[in-house]
Order: sequence, then C-alpha cells, then structure tokens
Amino acid sequence: MISHLSGKLVSKSPTSLVVECNGIGYEVNISLNTYSRIIDSEQIKIYTHLQIREDSHSIFGFFDELERSVFRLLISVSGIGANTARTMLSSMPPNKVIESIQSDNVVAIQSIKGIGAKTAQRVIIDLKDKVLNLIDDNEFNVSPNNTQREEALSALSVLGYPIKQTQRIVDSLINAEPDMPVERIIKNALNKL
Repeated sequence: MISHLSGKLVSKSPTSLVVECNGIGYEVNISLNTYSRIIDSEQIKIYTHLQIREDSHSIFGFFDELERSVFRLLISVSGIGANTARTMLSSMPPNKVIESIQSDNVVAIQSIKGIGAKTAQRVIIDLKDKVLNLIDDNEFNVSPNNTQREEALSALSVLGYPIKQTQRIVDSLINAEPDMPVERIIKNALNKL
C-alpha cells in the first residue's frame, strides 16, 4: 500500500493532481477539500489510499490523515464507493462529515449528490461508533468556553463514565446551549448516559 507521496507538484485541478516522485508522475484523485488546502508550492506531501480493482489501480489523495481516515470509513459502508466518498468529502469537510454522523443528521448526509435516505441512514448506523476514534480533544469544534467542557468531562470521568461517550454528549449539550453552567451540563449528561 502507498501511504503517502512526497515530491514535486506537476499539475493541479479540482479533481486530481500529478505528483512527480523520482521521475515517476503519479496521478492522484482528490476532493475539493484537499484542492482548496493545497498550496501551489513545488514540493508537496499528500496522504494516499490505493484502490486496486480488476480494471484499474487508482490513487486517492488527501491533505491530512483525518480526511483519509474518514474516506476509508465511508468506503467501508455498503453502497458507498470511492467516488461517492470523494464527493462527500468535496461537499463538506471531514469534521462536518463526522459531526453529521454523530448528530444523526440524515438530512445533511442525504443532501450530498448520490446519497439517498437509506444510504444516509446506513452511513450513520455503521459509522457512529467508529468516528469517535477519529476525534481527539483538540479537533472537536466547540465554540463556547472550553473550561466548562473540560470541567464537565473531568467530573464525569471521575464518576467512571468512558471519555469518548461523555465527550459526544457534553459537546452536544454545549452546542445546544453555549452558556449552560457546568452543574447543569453534568446533570443533563448523567440523564443521557
């Protein structure tokens, strides 16, 4: 498996780029998210996923490892191929895909071209627990005061609740009401656990 390519950026378009490594030019399929984040510099490093099929070998490229991980999770779902996963990552950034899956937002996932209601529901059901492993504390977008969140998570952890499960619940509570006091966050989280 090819994990990443480091080399000279030869050409770049919204759907693909060519990276030259030791005299060999690799054509890499990319999402619009990756396209918008790649700087037009001579040297580039792109994380990759190699798809080998009977009729072709295709390389899919990603700006960071999070996007590649989300892509790999998406293609593990029945009914979602590499091009559909790339379309999903072109329509919304990886953290928004994760957020939509965690919050059971069928409408957001279904709004992507090529995704129907049943496929959107399957994505949520199949990946809801798996996307928790992709998020670390620094990547989750919570706009309010982070000390409220940290205090609530610390208290719930002391009470013996698993951190991944409590993070999701606490973050959803804070997103719903940013000024919620820590005590209420903990009480509401305990009701949901």
